[in-house]
Amino acid sequence: MPILASAMVAGLVHMRSKCASLQTLISDLASITYNQTINQTEFLSIRYAAPPIGNLRFQAPRKPDNIRHKGTIESNAFPPECFQASSGTQSTSPFINSSVVGESLTSTSQPGQSEDCLFLSIYVSGKLDPKKRMPVVVWIHGGGYVFGGSSTYSGNDLVSEAGGGIIAVVIQYRLGLFGFLSGSEVKKNGALNAGLLDQRFALEWIQENIHLFGGDPDKVTVWGESAGAGSIIQHMVAYDGYSHNKLFNNAITSSIYLPPQYNFDDPIPEKIFSDVVQLTGCKNSTDSFNCLTCVDTSTLEAANLAINNAGFFGTFTTIPVVDGSLIVEPPLQAVAKGKANAERYLAITNTFEGRIFVNSTFSAQMNIYIFIKQLFPTFNESQIQETAQQYTSIGLDSVDEQAVAIMGESIFICPTYEVLSAFSGHAHKGLYAVPPGNHADDLQHYFPDLIVAGTVIENDPFYNNTIFSASFDGGFLGFVKFDDPNKHTLPDSKLPEWEVYSEYGSKTEMLFNRTADFHPDIRPISTDSGLLDRCKFWKRLSPFVPH
Repeated sequence: MPILASAMVAGLVHMRSKCASLQTLISDLASITYNQTINQTEFLSIRYAAPPIGNLRFQAPRKPDNIRHKGTIESNAFPPECFQASSGTQSTSPFINSSVVGESLTSTSQPGQSEDCLFLSIYVSGKLDPKKRMPVVVWIHGGGYVFGGSSTYSGNDLVSEAGGGIIAVVIQYRLGLFGFLSGSEVKKNGALNAGLLDQRFALEWIQENIHLFGGDPDKVTVWGESAGAGSIIQHMVAYDGYSHNKLFNNAITSSIYLPPQYNFDDPIPEKIFSDVVQLTGCKNSTDSFNCLTCVDTSTLEAANLAINNAGFFGTFTTIPVVDGSLIVEPPLQAVAKGKANAERYLAITNTFEGRIFVNSTFSAQMNIYIFIKQLFPTFNESQIQETAQQYTSIGLDSVDEQAVAIMGESIFICPTYEVLSAFSGHAHKGLYAVPPGNHADDLQHYFPDLIVAGTVIENDPFYNNTIFSASFDGGFLGFVKFDDPNKHTLPDSKLPEWEVYSEYGSKTEMLFNRTADFHPDIRPISTDSGLLDRCKFWKRLSPFVPH
């Protein structure tokens, strides 16, 4: 067991003051643990925003007036997670001539979850020394904007993989209906994309305060996986690409999740709002938004579960929208116009991003045309036919294989290549292909503690190879520390020269795989031309799939 020295520091006087001392910064919500075995210091459960409860529900995050928590968080404890939900589980989309759900709700209360969940955790290399200026990596978790939390991802892992010398920050943000309820009523009375605003508020907190932990606010890399990676693209294009304050320098995306992003008042977001109003008993209220603000937490939590569960299998219902302020147009359209705020970019995708989001039983009972219609309910017949033609002519025999390819390429893989194009000459691309190569399989390398906790999606087997891990992890953390994946410092790394990805030159990416006899297979490869052709198809279709 590691030797732990724990202490509680109390007395936050003014959390946001730039001249605040460390003691006035850290509240009694933050447990501070120095782990002598790995030479790292942890700060858990730091409140970065006021509890989004009562009149602050569905509103933009605000500075805490009084950070004292009602109750005590024990030493070395993580904060409660934001309320969780799941991806859709149904064989059909609720947005094709049907209601999302019926009128009844099953009230459930999930332990360890709360509306009061806007916390972050900080992991410092070595003992605390505010005089240092270490690079900072901020982890934004995935989970389809409906599940996830800071306790799943140990920033200690990232600090260790960097060989020390960095600070890792893991943030939480509102999820599901609590963070992504949309519609014209929310626009008029509250804050659209509240979960994204939470993330941005946390990034602003880091800019103002990370120097007190020995971090350099001018050297911040944001890193996200799945919806966390999709969030990063949202922040790249925030405020039409013109941000008054720089929140990060570099960006890493692992498996960008970028489903169709509708305008806040399009039929689907308005339908979701209407169904939430009905589910929560606010249908007959003269002020539906105020009713939702006042409805008890358990009712809204139950509606959150029901709304998301009612979605088509593998899709997520409560997601970001184009709000006209933070997000002015669909992100990929903004990226294509050069409205992307970051200096350098590193991206990785997995071989079969779509596999875990396709139900083989459902796909076996439908043809590919029906699948496409369920996945993209706003497509017309011509668009469905054209999409089917793309994927029935590339050697994929079964509907299941075609569905996996469509899901993976349209929502995860091709959006990544569009962002790479915008950063051509200032980007690196990786491909994680260790079998089975499913979505999120790479997480187990960034966060080995996931293996210990048994929380890896689908529990795919972990390729436990020292050289592979050092090469794979070292590239990412070299990018964090030195702006270059080639400047890795782990002694066991055998990472070859990782070429810059160029849209107009050599489209080269780094393959991370293993051989049949389990030796690392890490080498540069050319991006598959057939894949790039299909990505051009999705780009051409983008006005109808508003990423």
